[in-house]
Amino acid sequence: MKNRIKHFEDYRGVVDDAVLEEIREKAKAIQGATVAHVNATSYGGGVAEILDSFVLLMNDLGIRTDWRVLHGIPDFFEVTKKFHNALQGQELSFSEEELDLYKFINEKFARFAFLDHDYVIIHDPQPCALIRHIAHTSPWVWRCHIDITNPNPQAWAFMEPYIVEYDRMIVSSEIYKVPDLAIEQDIISPSIDPLSPKNMDLPDQVIEDYLTQYQIPTDKPIITQVSRFDPWKDPEGVLKVYERVKEQIDCRLIFVYNMASDDPEGVKILAKMTEVAKDYLDRGDVLFVRGDDPILVNVMQRISDVVIQKSTREGFGLVITEAMWKGTPVVASNVGGIPTQMVDGVTGYLLEPHDYDGFAEKIRALLEDKSLAQELGRQAKEHVRGHFLITGHLLDYIDLILSL
Repeated sequence: MKNRIKHFEDYRGVVDDAVLEEIREKAKAIQGATVAHVNATSYGGGVAEILDSFVLLMNDLGIRTDWRVLHGIPDFFEVTKKFHNALQGQELSFSEEELDLYKFINEKFARFAFLDHDYVIIHDPQPCALIRHIAHTSPWVWRCHIDITNPNPQAWAFMEPYIVEYDRMIVSSEIYKVPDLAIEQDIISPSIDPLSPKNMDLPDQVIEDYLTQYQIPTDKPIITQVSRFDPWKDPEGVLKVYERVKEQIDCRLIFVYNMASDDPEGVKILAKMTEVAKDYLDRGDVLFVRGDDPILVNVMQRISDVVIQKSTREGFGLVITEAMWKGTPVVASNVGGIPTQMVDGVTGYLLEPHDYDGFAEKIRALLEDKSLAQELGRQAKEHVRGHFLITGHLLDYIDLILSL
């Protein structure tokens, strides 16, 4: 399929014209302003996916927007993955050497990042300390994409002094606001790009070609989880749910995964899951499919009968919104930002993360009742259209910049 740079006007017909006109009108007030987004990876994970489209569209609207990726080394990303897990509540401790490495990499990157923009938006913990090492008078915003409702005390005590130096903190849901934090906190929901390779409509022939190329059998119902191999995505729990479903319905479980450059933990969990699921893998009942190709992910979300997301912590599950946009019913954990994405019983089903029997029951119901699955999928797509497309996200960020 031919690659093409997308433009703002391409979204006509996908979202209401009134929304597009509001965005264009508000953007006029900041045309020519310079904005920088900084994160820790250019591919793999939701933040990179959002920025890949977001930055192009901001520039297309006349807002001069850069995207900078923090330069790190493997040991640094081991430490920042620990921060990611600890801020989501895992019991971990950090040595002085680890904390020093975190500070060193941020200070080093600050020496050549040249973040002298009118507005700077720093994403997640990895580059959070940059604010202390770059002189600035313009507003800086820290955008937190993870679940920080119950952070590890040591991790939070280390990060909070950096966070409060920002002018604003952005979280994905009301529940993530930190009580008594010394800076203002706003809510902006993440989004999907309906015209990106991962979410655009696909011809039937493309779907068939991908299924053939990647040897994906479709002889039985398919349950799919799309995610990194991450402890918070609970891949072993997904396998337990599948075992319960398979007791009554012959079906196949597919893990579609990717590996992000800032997540060294994924390789270890993949190796563990390969051992845990060995018998199923040998029989072809469970498949591991590496989803570096966004069109492949698109195909898998479309051809699956049910998408499962059994996270135990989740800031905002973009993969859930992606599946909903494709009209595929989703059964997901009632944790973190997921309940802000779904309406239980209307656009999918929400269950407590360790309710394996409940997950299995809902998945069986969707596999057995095609009309139910189609109706939930239809309502899910319209819910995404109204709340979680990139155009609405653009509008939120323009409003943020105007408020700064």
